[in-house]
Amino acid sequence: MGIAAILVIILCMCSLSLTDLDSGTKDGDPFNATPTENPETQGKQAREDLPEEQEPSPVSDFDNTYNYILSRLAAMDQAIHRLNVGHYTLDVKVTQLLDRVSRLDGTLGEVEETMQQISLLTKENRKEIGRLEGCQKGRRVGYKCYLVYRTYETYAGAAQKCLEWGGRMAMPRDRKEQEALADYVKAFFQPGNWPVWLGINDLRSEGLYLFEDNTRVTYFQWRKHFLSSQPDGGKRENCVAMASDDGDWWDNYCDRNMSYLCEFDA
Repeated sequence: MGIAAILVIILCMCSLSLTDLDSGTKDGDPFNATPTENPETQGKQAREDLPEEQEPSPVSDFDNTYNYILSRLAAMDQAIHRLNVGHYTLDVKVTQLLDRVSRLDGTLGEVEETMQQISLLTKENRKEIGRLEGCQKGRRVGYKCYLVYRTYETYAGAAQKCLEWGGRMAMPRDRKEQEALADYVKAFFQPGNWPVWLGINDLRSEGLYLFEDNTRVTYFQWRKHFLSSQPDGGKRENCVAMASDDGDWWDNYCDRNMSYLCEFDA
């Protein structure tokens, strides 16, 4: 027999042996049957076959720090958002306030302009009132009216007051005006003797006497007496006053306070 035939016979015999084993097992042969296992054992084996549940590992410090940083960043983001909202609200309010301030500034400008107009009108009215009072309460001489103010002022203060009342300091230019003023002042202060400022001075140059309108004085009524001949003040006394008892002129310190005499156009 050849080798191939021998191999075929061996394979057949192995096949028959396997077939007998399978049939014996199916028929319930107690010697070949696999012993039945206990259900509890099967359950244990089944549980042992299942993968055991792993316990959760503890969170690391890195994870805790990371989560804390994330939570703080989230809180900061919310705070920044609220801050932005507040800033926007404040910006709107500031814009509204600036708009109101601008309107108020415009209103104040109008009020200031109105006040200036009122002040100008008041000054004009005061001048008109002063002129009327000068002619009604004072003494009229030709085209002028003279009025004595019995309040005490320096020479400069008296000049300013006369301008505010719409006039100027009295400037007698000739004997007629001088005599009329002397009579008026004497009657006003009688029986006393009170000097009054006239609008005459030599402040610009010693000995060069000028009226308040800067015209040169050509008529003088200096007091002439052997005890006190005027003017005698030199460079110290540069402003002229009239004595109320006789109408004579005296040079005086310009910062002396005394009554004054204003003149107005009639």
